Amino acid sequence: MTTSIERLARLLQLASPALPVGAYSYSGGLEAAIEAGWVKDAPAAERWIGEVLEHPVGRMEAPILARMIEEPDRVRKWNALFLASRETAELRAETVQMGYSLNRLLPELGVAPLELEEPAFPAAFAQAARAWGIEPRAALTAYLWAWLESQVMAAVKTVPLGQTEGQKMLLALGARLPAVVAAALALEEDALGNFAPGLALASMRHETQYSRLFRS
Repeated sequence: MTTSIERLARLLQLASPALPVGAYSYSGGLEAAIEAGWVKDAPAAERWIGEVLEHPVGRMEAPILARMIEEPDRVRKWNALFLASRETAELRAETVQMGYSLNRLLPELGVAPLELEEPAFPAAFAQAARAWGIEPRAALTAYLWAWLESQVMAAVKTVPLGQTEGQKMLLALGARLPAVVAAALALEEDALGNFAPGLALASMRHETQYSRLFRS
């Protein structure tokens, strides 16, 4: 029981918005979708975030994270594939900056850092989860929850939405996590994919957006 509680505490620490990796400074293309008028209210924000969760994140980022946890000897390969899958300079810079920040933090938390030139954020997250004995299903759930929370908070700030609307959105989107995690764990390697042209277009537009709050 003590070990289980300790692992839960470590998992909550990894998923916490207090983790100093700069997640709050990114919207992952959402800000540009709001600027373009594609996302105008709470239902549209929930639809956008939910579709990104289930498709590019659920079918690429999450299964790669699971493999990084389960296959430590292949982390270099999975890290390179994940970086190559980032469609825009902003999205690539986002995961590299967050990965760099977490990898620098790991030694302070008693975890050996990754010896990679550009560790992506999932790679550094997997390194901590593996060192702390967190099983893949729990790690994926926490990782996706942290991503959801960051996206919803970006929507609350930018649409803008009320805090109550944001919490209702988190409740609804959080209910999808078990299915997304199960699908990610079951996905075959040759079925990985993050085809999401709308997200890529939003991210590209954000790179030249005149007024913005977020870095991506």
